[in-house]
Amino acid sequence: MAARSGRRWISPLGLLVLICGQILAAVHVAQARQLRFVTVVYRHGDRSPVRAYPKDEHQESAWPQGFGQLTQVGMKQHWDLGQALRARYKGFLNESYDRREIYVRSTDVDRTLMSAEANLAGLYPPEGSQVFNPNISWQPIPVHTLPDSEERLLKFPILPCPKYLKLQEETRRSPEYVNKTRDNMEFLQMVANNTGLKDCSLESVWTISDILFCESKHNLSLPSWATKEVLERLVELKDFSFRFLFGIIEQEQKARLQGGVLVSQILKNMTAAAHNASDGLKFIAYSTHDTTLGALQMALDVYNGKQAPYASCHIFELYEESSGNFTVEMYFRNDSTRPPYPLTLPGCVHSCPLETFQGLLDPIIAKDWEKECQLSGPINDKEVIVGLAVSGCILFFLILLLLTVLFRQKSQPVGYRHVPGIGDDQS
Repeated sequence: MAARSGRRWISPLGLLVLICGQILAAVHVAQARQLRFVTVVYRHGDRSPVRAYPKDEHQESAWPQGFGQLTQVGMKQHWDLGQALRARYKGFLNESYDRREIYVRSTDVDRTLMSAEANLAGLYPPEGSQVFNPNISWQPIPVHTLPDSEERLLKFPILPCPKYLKLQEETRRSPEYVNKTRDNMEFLQMVANNTGLKDCSLESVWTISDILFCESKHNLSLPSWATKEVLERLVELKDFSFRFLFGIIEQEQKARLQGGVLVSQILKNMTAAAHNASDGLKFIAYSTHDTTLGALQMALDVYNGKQAPYASCHIFELYEESSGNFTVEMYFRNDSTRPPYPLTLPGCVHSCPLETFQGLLDPIIAKDWEKECQLSGPINDKEVIVGLAVSGCILFFLILLLLTVLFRQKSQPVGYRHVPGIGDDQS
């Protein structure tokens, strides 16, 4: 048969064989690629405000459990997220709870602990032998935490850190911060006058935005000065305050001292899983705050400029490819009505090779956090204590020597000398 105008002709049978071959190849690749490890970092659910402003008519008594507590709306949000994670990882995680597969850690705050518990209720509804009470569709699953004084992974900003505080002072002198303050000076003064706050700055005004947001979401009346335009401007300034914490200037340096700490731990966990050193662990969940997600995403340079909403979730997935290599994919769920959207680490593709992922993040990983923060480490503290002890001993011996010399001088015989007033006739 003659060739067709320079194009290769394929018979219908050949075309069918080619298509089937491509389908089988795609199926083989899909089967060969395996999800090996997952880390999720989520914000707590809906809560009451953490405080009220002085002139607020809705004080702590307006909230059933007081300030800063998870509401029933927040509980439902995290139960829904748990159900979404259950559906997403069906076939990867066991259908019923297996303590070897999952580890959950939370900050030591009521709302994050309760969010983790509600999330697990949605992720692992009890079935079969795990039902301990037929009237309760829930089972206890451990949530680990550390006291606030020891928390150095999930609550940001991590303090004390003198170097970070110095960077914040530099940020306050930056043109963007100075101009933002100048442009909003009159607005901030208006807010201060209406709320009764003595200090209302770019760094503190977020609390007013938060209070009014919580009150509006729970159908509490807002003051007349809190117009739509005012609320929108407060949200803008609130988002700016997150950038102040972890960006604006020296973002990489701030990341090394803040969000990079969490990034480093996530990388260690993924590396352990890639080397089969995770002892069967497949899934780690961190129950945290908006500042945690802000610090994390600014360290990764994928922050969208907006405060992370309630029950939002940053996902890291580690895949083993058919070649035996590993890739990392990131997703962010910030809308419960839509699937998580993909995030791409700058400098890589969405499905980023693990080694490349690690290499790109190396600049934001502190090798010695305490040293970079300019804190005295345990070794330096020991040296100071030893130095003080040695100095004290030397001082003691010098005093002892001085007293000995003085005592010897007094004990020696005194030669003839005239002492006025003794033995003389004086009035």
